[in-house]
Amino acid sequence: MTDLEIQMRNIGVIPVVKIDDAAKAVPLAKALIAGGINCAEVTFRTEAAADAIAAIAKACPDMLVGAGTVINVELAKKAIAAGSKFIVSPGFNPEVVDYCISQNVTIIPGISSPSQIEAALEKGLTTLKFFPAEQAGGVPMLNALGGPFPQVTFMPTGGINANNVGEYAKLKNVLACGGSWMVKADMIDAENWDGITQLCKEAMKAIHGFTFAHMGINSENEEKAMDAAKLFELFGFNMKVGNSSIFSNTEIEIMKKPYRGTNGHIGIKTYNVDRALAYLKQFGFNPVMETAAYIGTPEKSGLKVVYLDKEIGGFAIHLVKA
Repeated sequence: MTDLEIQMRNIGVIPVVKIDDAAKAVPLAKALIAGGINCAEVTFRTEAAADAIAAIAKACPDMLVGAGTVINVELAKKAIAAGSKFIVSPGFNPEVVDYCISQNVTIIPGISSPSQIEAALEKGLTTLKFFPAEQAGGVPMLNALGGPFPQVTFMPTGGINANNVGEYAKLKNVLACGGSWMVKADMIDAENWDGITQLCKEAMKAIHGFTFAHMGINSENEEKAMDAAKLFELFGFNMKVGNSSIFSNTEIEIMKKPYRGTNGHIGIKTYNVDRALAYLKQFGFNPVMETAAYIGTPEKSGLKVVYLDKEIGGFAIHLVKA
């Protein structure tokens, strides 16, 4: 993954912005940042696009701002001149792709079929926009494309909202999801920055999908762990004995000897552990990498589980891929 792709993966949600007044671009960008989304794809659907990109690039240099709906080379030139850090197009235009490659600017062309994916691979591109996502088959289609094209990651866009973004985020071949539900045109026109910030915060919750996995209880030794597990059986919790712990159903793990956490640990599921770590880092949490396990090899796959370095209420936090 390139640094830009890692940034996109870590953010998870790419707001697709249609803006008519460039003067509103910077307040919009600040509203996105306040909501936890440090990225925007400003579409060339209006005359204000280039000026809006330039304004954001100047006022918010740390924001990942790109251009969308770039359907010809002329628009690509305008987008790059304005300061776009990436280019997105709704379809696969070889001329636009070749131009962006020649300028060393990341291009994410739109595809909706295997033939278009093969054309992109011929150009050396492995991160593609899947558009229009819902109309082109949605999650089942992306699952199917993952078989013949395991090297490709997608940015699905089109018909994605707060209700279904989590289903896309679960897929291992989804880099990030594009959407406009948190940057609705009427909210931008009304300068409802607080409302946009709130929608961004809700989008970030949806993209992570944090849910309770299990609670781990530290015991002094294996005998006391077994005693506790037998007591949980009184409540109908089935015992399953493992090498280092005993599970009572899947919700309670009793450690055979003290492990991480003063009292034990709490497992929390999330759609993408790497993305969750990037999010939690801003709140002072860091991974304990000696506890990490990977889906495949570290070089080719993401994290499956990892502990965090801070406790909550005497419990260590254990992130688990959903």
